[in-house]
Amino acid sequence: MSYYIEKQDYRNLGQSNLLISPITLGTMTFGEQNTEAEAFLQLDWAISHGINFIDTAEMYPVPPKENTFTATEIIIGNWLKKQKRDDIVLTTKAAGPRRSLHWIRNGPKAFDEQNFRAALEGSLKRLQTDYIDLYQLHWPERNVPMFGQYKFDPSGEMEGSKLKEWVSINEQLEALAKLVQEGKIKYIGISNEQSWGVMEFIRIAREKNLPLIASVQNCYNLINRGLEFGMTEIFYREKIGFLAYSPLAFGHLTGKYLKNIDEKGRVTLFKGFAQRYDKPNVFPAVRAYEALALKHDMTLTEMALAFVYHQWFVTSTIIGATSVDQLKENIEAYKRKLPQELLDDIERIHLTHMNPAP
Repeated sequence: MSYYIEKQDYRNLGQSNLLISPITLGTMTFGEQNTEAEAFLQLDWAISHGINFIDTAEMYPVPPKENTFTATEIIIGNWLKKQKRDDIVLTTKAAGPRRSLHWIRNGPKAFDEQNFRAALEGSLKRLQTDYIDLYQLHWPERNVPMFGQYKFDPSGEMEGSKLKEWVSINEQLEALAKLVQEGKIKYIGISNEQSWGVMEFIRIAREKNLPLIASVQNCYNLINRGLEFGMTEIFYREKIGFLAYSPLAFGHLTGKYLKNIDEKGRVTLFKGFAQRYDKPNVFPAVRAYEALALKHDMTLTEMALAFVYHQWFVTSTIIGATSVDQLKENIEAYKRKLPQELLDDIERIHLTHMNPAP
């Protein structure tokens, strides 16, 4: 019998009243690597095995393309209309500027009220629902390092000789507050954020009595643990939920690319999309972690997932798959608790190969 996530393992997302499973079904393959029928199989299987939290975005599937964007939300909407809506916790995301996605709302130009409203109304229609449980900003509007960048560059503040303008976090929160008041979203979250941004969202919300973020969704895995340098203290002290994405590092932490660098997967199917993992110390680190997993009679996949699943600051881990068999393997890893000896060995490797994929 395959593993089932029990209700007793559910937890509140930050200070919200959203009660979510410790594993979230990621959907960014739906409409690109998975057909609607395959997506329905995954959704049905996940829900029947105790997962109640589904993560999507208006930009999906990935990599983002003009002829496929919104396909994922459409697929989920076709499935969701046949479900009991209150049993599902649904999150989607608004795409921001700075990524040359000209086909999304002609830009999108900014995180202002007009763009938030247009993005949300589009998502609600495609998802065939009246409300979104958690509405996230997919990435910051301002100049920050993200998606494989790892250093803040002040020159990114300039556009020619002029300082780039961006919608203030205060204005973003005011716009989102209106959508919350209208009942179209329950809670808000941010994604791919840095520490300064997280604290600004919290500070301004409290000072101005605006919606407090329920969560942060950032990359976290064995070869990308950068948020431990400061973000985890914020989660603890400010009681903010954390949604960890990419726990298998685009398939690197399955070990498949060690065996065959051209193995079929996102890294090889979509050249240039996985720049975060195109760095010199990734393969040595993965090789060391694979050897450790074998030493403890585990697969690298199982060890990598169990490591993320049971971190004290992880509210829920977003897993994506292209088949139900992969989904089953990923969920079953939740029942594994890594012994202290193994965790100590992980730390030794981490200190030798620290964050090779920031």
